[in-house]
Amino acid sequence: MDALDAIDIARIQFGLNIGFHILFPTITIALGWILVWFRVQYARTGEPEWLATYKLWTKIFALSFAMGVVSGIVMSFQFGTNWPGYMNTVGNIAGPLLAYEVLTAFFLEATFLGVMLFGMNRVPGWMHLTATVLVAVGTTISAFWILALNSWMQTPTGHVMADGQLIAGDWWAVIFNPSFPYRFTHMLLASGLTAAFLVAGLSAWRLLKVSEDLAAQRTLRTGILVAAVLAPLQILAGDLHGLNTLTHQPAKIAAMEALWKTERGAPLVLFAIPNPQSRTNDYAVQIPQGASLVLKHESDAELKGIEFFAPDTPPVAPVFFAFRVMVGMGVLMWLLAWFGAWRLRIGSTPPWVLWIFAGATFSGWIATLAGWLVTEIGRQPWLVTGVLRTAEAAGEVSEAQLGASLTGYLITYGIMLIAYIVVLTHLAGAGTDKQTAQGVLP
Repeated sequence: MDALDAIDIARIQFGLNIGFHILFPTITIALGWILVWFRVQYARTGEPEWLATYKLWTKIFALSFAMGVVSGIVMSFQFGTNWPGYMNTVGNIAGPLLAYEVLTAFFLEATFLGVMLFGMNRVPGWMHLTATVLVAVGTTISAFWILALNSWMQTPTGHVMADGQLIAGDWWAVIFNPSFPYRFTHMLLASGLTAAFLVAGLSAWRLLKVSEDLAAQRTLRTGILVAAVLAPLQILAGDLHGLNTLTHQPAKIAAMEALWKTERGAPLVLFAIPNPQSRTNDYAVQIPQGASLVLKHESDAELKGIEFFAPDTPPVAPVFFAFRVMVGMGVLMWLLAWFGAWRLRIGSTPPWVLWIFAGATFSGWIATLAGWLVTEIGRQPWLVTGVLRTAEAAGEVSEAQLGASLTGYLITYGIMLIAYIVVLTHLAGAGTDKQTAQGVLP
C-alpha cells in the first residue's frame, strides 16, 4: 500500500471536518420545524406537556446548533490553509454564496434563537412563536445556500473564466444548476429522517425509564409518524437524484455500480468486492440486467463503464460500499418507521420495540455520512467537475504538519462527539422538567 501524500492527508482532514460538521445541521434543519410543531401545539392547547416537550427539545436544538457553528468555523480556515487554490480560482463564486448563507440564514438563526431560548416570558406569545418559525426558516435557507454551492461544484454552470479565475456569468444558472433541485430535496428529506429518528429514539430511551411519561409518548409518536411519511419520499427522491447523476456525472454512477466496462444489459451488483487491479468484482452477487433497468428503464440499455472515463475516474471501492450503506440504511429506516407506525396504530409499544428505536437513534447519521462519501469521493479527481482538479487546489502544507493537525482533530472531535451523545441521552433520560410540565415557567 502506497504511503499517503500531502494531498491525501489534506483530503482526509477536510473529509473528517465536513463529516463531523454535517452531523449537526442534519439534525437542526428539520428539528427546527419539529420545534415549530411542538410550539404550535402548546399555543393551541395550552397543555403543560407540550410546553415541557418544547423546552426540552429547544435545549437539544441549541446544543446541536452550537456544535454545528463551531465545526463550521474550522472548515472555513481550511479553505485557506489546505486548499488555497480553491478560493484563488472559484472564490468569486464560492465567496458570495457563503456570504449569502451568513447574511440571510446564520444571522436570522442566531438572532431569533436568543428569543426562542430566553424570550418566552419576555415577549408576547405570538412573537415567541414567530421567532421559532424564523429559526426554522433560517436553517432551511442555510441549507439552500450550502447545497447551491456544493451542487455547483458537482455540476457547474453559469460561470465564465477571466484571467484564470471563475466569475459568475449568470447567477441564476450558478445557483439553480442541474443537480441542485435533487440535492436540496434529498438533503432536506435526509435531515427530516435524521431528526425524526433522533426524536423517536430519545423518546423511546425515556419511556424505557418511565413508561407513563406522556410527553415522551407524544414525541415518540411524532418521530415515528414523520419518519413513516418521509422514508418512502426519500427513496423516490434518491432514485430521481440517481437518474440526474447518470446524466451529469456518469463516472460517479459507474463507480457506485462497480461497472468496469461499458456494456448493454448491465447487471445490478448487490454485493461484491471491487478489484481495481483486475478491474473485476470478486464474489459478486448481482441481478442480470438490473442496473440498465433501474437507471435507464430498459433491460438492454447501454451503460458506460469506468474504462470509458479513464483516467478521470473516482476510486470505485469506497463509492461502491458507501452507496450500499446509504441505500441499506434508508430501506431499514423505512421498514422501522412503518413497523413503528403499525405498533402505534394497534396501541402497543412494548419494551423490545422501544429498545429497537432507542438503538436507531442516530441511524440517520450513518445514512447521511455514507451519502456524503458517495457525493464527494465520487466527484474525484475533480474539486469542481471538469473545471478544477483537487490536486490543483492543494496548498504547500507538509505531510508532517497535516498529520499532526489531523491527529488533533481526531482526538478533539472524538471527545466532542462522545460528550454530545452523553448529554443528549442524559437530557432525554431525565425527561421534562417537573415544574415546566406543571405549567410553571422559569
